[in-house]
Amino acid sequence: MTTAFGSEPRPPSQVQPPSSPDAAHLLTVVVCVVTVCALYFAREVLIPITLAILLSFVLAPVVGLLRRLKLPQVAAVLLAVMLALSAITAIGSVIGVQIASLARDAPRYQRVIQEKVATVQGTVFGQINEFSRRLNNEAAVPSEAPPAASPPATDDIPTLPGAGTITNGEARPVPVEIRPAESSALDLARTFVSPVLGPLETTFIVLIVSIFVLLQQEDLRDRLIRLFGSHDLHRTTEALDEAGRRLSKYFLVQLLVNSCFGVLVAIGLFLIGVPGPIVWGILAGLFRFVPYVGSILAAAFPLLLAAGTEPGWSMVIWTAALFLITEPIIGQVIEPMVYGHSTGLSPVSVIVAAIFWTWLWGPIGLILATPLTLCLVVLGRHVERLEFLDVLLGDRPALTPVQNFYQRILAGDTDEALAQAETLLQDRSLTAYYDEVALKGLRLAATDLERGVLRPEQLERVKNAVSGLVNDLSDVADHDPPEKVSRKSEAAPLDASMSEKAVAHVPAPDVPLPPQTGRKGAWASDTPVLCLAGRGPLDEAASAMLAQLLTKHGLGARMIPHGASSREQVGRLDTSGVAMVCISYLDISGNPAHLRYLLRRLKQRMPGVPMLVGLWPKGEAVLSDAAQAKAVGADYYTASLHDAVTSCLKVAAAGVQDPATAAAVLQEASSDGVPE
Repeated sequence: MTTAFGSEPRPPSQVQPPSSPDAAHLLTVVVCVVTVCALYFAREVLIPITLAILLSFVLAPVVGLLRRLKLPQVAAVLLAVMLALSAITAIGSVIGVQIASLARDAPRYQRVIQEKVATVQGTVFGQINEFSRRLNNEAAVPSEAPPAASPPATDDIPTLPGAGTITNGEARPVPVEIRPAESSALDLARTFVSPVLGPLETTFIVLIVSIFVLLQQEDLRDRLIRLFGSHDLHRTTEALDEAGRRLSKYFLVQLLVNSCFGVLVAIGLFLIGVPGPIVWGILAGLFRFVPYVGSILAAAFPLLLAAGTEPGWSMVIWTAALFLITEPIIGQVIEPMVYGHSTGLSPVSVIVAAIFWTWLWGPIGLILATPLTLCLVVLGRHVERLEFLDVLLGDRPALTPVQNFYQRILAGDTDEALAQAETLLQDRSLTAYYDEVALKGLRLAATDLERGVLRPEQLERVKNAVSGLVNDLSDVADHDPPEKVSRKSEAAPLDASMSEKAVAHVPAPDVPLPPQTGRKGAWASDTPVLCLAGRGPLDEAASAMLAQLLTKHGLGARMIPHGASSREQVGRLDTSGVAMVCISYLDISGNPAHLRYLLRRLKQRMPGVPMLVGLWPKGEAVLSDAAQAKAVGADYYTASLHDAVTSCLKVAAAGVQDPATAAAVLQEASSDGVPE
């Protein structure tokens, strides 16, 4: 697109064929494959280090609290680690004692469960057989018991010692029993110590690494800044601060929430009478680190034990009710309150991450899946080359509202576009929605049309979808939302190129108008503003939005297509009651001489009527100020619907009847900071 008057129009852009993967893309694939292989084959080393880093995130707030109590850094770190070690030791001891107690009664639980399974099977199969007989109209025939087989006659004959036993004339061999040799003390120690040696070794490594990470956290931060972002200290510091703050809060809060869940489960199982309530409460808190299926796994063992404790089913029912009530309360009420309604991960990414990390690191990977994925998302939000991690795993929308709007109208889905509009209108005015979403989306369509990728049937589909959307929004009032509405727009800007202030504080036009009967001249007519579409195929949609907004603010407007202003048709144009003309363009490519000639025809047809040119959206205009607007014969120029509506309301309120006075009024309004 040209950016100055008088320049030659550039030729239409050609759609380039897709390029083959270059070396950079192939290198990215190789790096990903090597990284996954390294994570898999080095899991024995990486798992303890990862656990140590995550533990340091959990203990960092505790260390900070102890430092605020005037403890030295070394003492604060050692005390925090000792507290963690004490908690881990206490939990392990309780689990061991409880499981040993349950193991003694395991045969009794197994017998009761088998009896219940046999009863359920008999009942179910009996009902199935009865239903089958009813379908076949057969009567139940009692089955006869098979005759008992008589034991074979034996004629035992004493035999000589060592010769075996002779039964029915045949010799039976003597069974031989092989007994193992006596185990030495070393073998016994190896048998009982080996299973616990691995976990103890991992725990020792985790604690040692955690201590050094907590002691050297400032030094590690500086080294990361030097390694990854010394050229952009502001961005790198912000990324590290957000990562540390967000991860520490998430891990600590998740630990507290899951601990509360375990305590509630333990108390409930104790009141119900399920054996070993403490161990099941601890396991419930640990299993809840596993996303989605953790609570189901935590409930499986208590339900099985409740079924084996008593012959009836009341304990099983109460245990199931405990988990069915506790989990929704924790997951749907408590977690949204403490997490701020979102952990930053999409539900699909949590499931995929759980499968991926379980495949890599086994059960430990299943527990660490969510924390590790959250670390990757935070990394992707601040490292440009890793942005794909945030897109794939994060919960932020993949498309901006502008892109989503264009994608929906390109598909002809007016209903979904309307649903998006209703959501965005909860915290912004209709004018702001049209300016910041709809017109920018139409600009994307105009760009695709210029590139030659928008087919005629797609263009027609876009025009119909936008027309339907504007008609559906005809009943929506254009006003600023109340202050109590959530500040969702400030947290998530509509477009990466727009600042929060530009998104959150675009006000609706607010210019008081006198009653229609009290207005001067042509402004007292029913439709004093004539909204003329440019010659682009999508300019009619922009003109329809402007006409709708003017009508909502009490200033009648009618929209006419560009063909009505052609040299052949302009003489038949109905100009009765027109006090101002607004011309809408989404794009002006090349030399805008046609606009100058259009304004000349309109001024000849409607002498003395102010002419306003609007080129949407702001920032894409070739007409940058009022002086350039004068160059094509316009009385005023605007770059947003908000400015266009405000300008019309200002001129109407002043009752201006000639272009010179209108320009003066608009210039004064511009100096006041209302329109640009």
